[in-house]
Amino acid sequence: MVMNSGYIKKLAIAAMILGFLAFTGCGAKKSGPRGPRSYEFTEVRRRTLERTVSSSGTIHPVSTVNVLPRMSGKVEKINVDYNDSVRKGDILAELNTDVLRLKREQQYASVIKARASYELQRINYRNQQMLAEKNLISEYELRTSKTTLDGQAADLAVAEANLKEIETEINQYAYITSPIDGIVLDRNITVGDTVVDSSSNNSSKIFVLAENLNEMQIEALVGELDITSIHKGQAVKFSLESLPGRAFTGEVETLRMVPVVSNNVVSYTVIIKVENHDGALMPGMTCAVDFIVERSDNVPAVSNAALRYQPTGLSAEQIADMVFIAGLSGMDEEQRQAALEAREQAKAQGAAQSGNAASSTGLAGLVMGGGQGNFDMRGPGGQRRPGGQGQSGGQAGQGRGGSRAIIMRNLWFINGDGKLDVIRVQTGISNGTLTEIITEDDLEGRQFILREKI
Repeated sequence: MVMNSGYIKKLAIAAMILGFLAFTGCGAKKSGPRGPRSYEFTEVRRRTLERTVSSSGTIHPVSTVNVLPRMSGKVEKINVDYNDSVRKGDILAELNTDVLRLKREQQYASVIKARASYELQRINYRNQQMLAEKNLISEYELRTSKTTLDGQAADLAVAEANLKEIETEINQYAYITSPIDGIVLDRNITVGDTVVDSSSNNSSKIFVLAENLNEMQIEALVGELDITSIHKGQAVKFSLESLPGRAFTGEVETLRMVPVVSNNVVSYTVIIKVENHDGALMPGMTCAVDFIVERSDNVPAVSNAALRYQPTGLSAEQIADMVFIAGLSGMDEEQRQAALEAREQAKAQGAAQSGNAASSTGLAGLVMGGGQGNFDMRGPGGQRRPGGQGQSGGQAGQGRGGSRAIIMRNLWFINGDGKLDVIRVQTGISNGTLTEIITEDDLEGRQFILREKI
């Protein structure tokens, strides 16, 4: 629902009177002695503001492969070292095959023996067939001969398979090769070490290969309060202590739904894709990560200190009156009269406790014609303000895709008569130091009080 100007003015009236009640709720508390004061000023300038969620993470390769030996043996030769680039099929290390070669000779002899036995039994079986055709032997004797032949054939097949296995170990498994194109991240063997076949529980990785270090990923933990602000494709900035002054960028690749609980704190792992064409990022580096939740380009902004400033030379009642009058600007006569009547009625009802929820609800109902509720917040001209969660600088709102509450703040300045004056402005996003100013007036270049000089 698009709010009309009258509805926005009613919201402004409500915010203005709430501000008045907050000031007057302090009672008749007086500030220090009034006298000539000097001020430090700041001005409104157009800037690019970002609201971020901060975290920390660790850099990892996108894909790593653990290389395990396919046979047991003693390491005889190592062909690569840390950080070496390898191609698929390259020999990383070689195992000693002296014992295997002896076993091959022994198994070869077993194959010859098994083949000779098979050939002899085959001849015998043919003779038995010829005799059986002439009814010179029984069917049982023929079948017995055939069974013996089949057994000899099986023995020959086993002997040949064992020989083939030994030859495979000598010609293939003894050579530990790279399964991918990549780089050697870790080497856990030296010449003379004995490695164990990967099928054994005692086996361990002997090489760790990274597929591609030109593309890396960051694993960052984000708390449950901020995880709703994170989504796939979101822009990310990060920095490293080892490379001060240099900024890096990335993009959210995925969000893992499995929670990580540590000391009763629930977090979620977010994977961030980053480019590493110059090789500056190394596996294991830790980095400070900022997820860009909201961004406004070329918007008027002012220091948060100016929005927090309160004159010490004025009483609470004086400040409240000035803020109330400032809030009347831009209203028509009917709305102005309604605001004045509402303030008088609030005073008469004794609604002077600052931050009292009951008073706030009653005042909202008085000015807006009903209780508080969710409504479509739009900036000047009916343009929707980006949604987001609460943030530093007084910014408040709902989760991603929700509506932002209108926050009105005060900016104090010295008018043309040399006196203190104030205007009411709506604030937008904040980066913790600067806050966006949303107003129909052109405040760019205007000087506002930052603080009082001592």
